[in-house]
Amino acid sequence: MSIAFGMAIYFMLWWIILFAILPFGMRRTQEEAGEVVPGTEPSAPEQPRFRRVIILTTIVTSVVFAGYLGMRNSGFGLDDIPFLNPPTGSYSHPSN
Repeated sequence: MSIAFGMAIYFMLWWIILFAILPFGMRRTQEEAGEVVPGTEPSAPEQPRFRRVIILTTIVTSVVFAGYLGMRNSGFGLDDIPFLNPPTGSYSHPSN
């Protein structure tokens, strides 16, 4: 795997995991807190804590990416999972 390909995979994983982690830890909205900052949505978080979210996203992505690299370098693939392989001859055309 080239470095550029590895960086692209890591980047995609990072963004996917960011949006998965983003809603966790949000305690209440500005509307619930009673103080809506002018120019923002009332449903925006009171304290976004972006630094914590970015650090947690980077840690989780690094663990997932390390698992991906381990699986890729071990030689394990989809062909090794028994229920993903159709039985031999089950999709062959009937002979005349």
